[in-house]
Amino acid sequence: MADVICVGAHPDDVEIGMGAAVARMVRQGLDVVMVDLTDGEPTPRGTHDTRMREAAAAASALGVSQRITLPLVNRELADTVEARRMLAEVVREHKPRLLFAPYPIDAHPDHVAANAIVEAARFYAKFVKTDMSGEPHFPAKVYHYFAVHLRLVAKPSFVLDVTGDVDAKMAALGCYGSQFASDTPNARILEWVRSQAASWGALIGTPAGEPFFCREEIGVSDFRDLV
Repeated sequence: MADVICVGAHPDDVEIGMGAAVARMVRQGLDVVMVDLTDGEPTPRGTHDTRMREAAAAASALGVSQRITLPLVNRELADTVEARRMLAEVVREHKPRLLFAPYPIDAHPDHVAANAIVEAARFYAKFVKTDMSGEPHFPAKVYHYFAVHLRLVAKPSFVLDVTGDVDAKMAALGCYGSQFASDTPNARILEWVRSQAASWGALIGTPAGEPFFCREEIGVSDFRDLV
């Protein structure tokens, strides 16, 4: 069983959007599983084997011991019954309390589809009369992380203080040499990611932060948890 499943359309999506949060959750003793819906290929300087090695190294840098790659197709990702069932079976196997998905508004069709698949899989996972493997399970919440290709201003449901965990996030992203170090136009993304963490942190009075969004109301049990 896992406490959390973090889903991305491609390897590096979760790291860009919530890598520091993942590192923090692991450090706090939560069991986190990362799921990539596709292998992210083709890319200009990548291969399937390269991306798998990079993804495994990135997960290790965050302290995550289990990362799953589903056999869906990059650039053709769609919210289909097959995709819903595939992810729902992962949810039924690991029974997380929380699911994390990409932000639902994006220029990248795969990111939009990935969010839809996660939300549908959450519902499918609770089916009782089904031939899907595993036992029924319904995660308590779906939260959305922010890793978008649009220039937009979004109001998060909350910003997580990730002070002290940004270096782990950057180390994980540094594992994707085929996507950043070998790709000059993309190299500036790493600097942008670090600056964004500082910007979100500034909004809550901390050195670093990561924003999260939720369609449902969020409960707080202790005022001492508020920054």
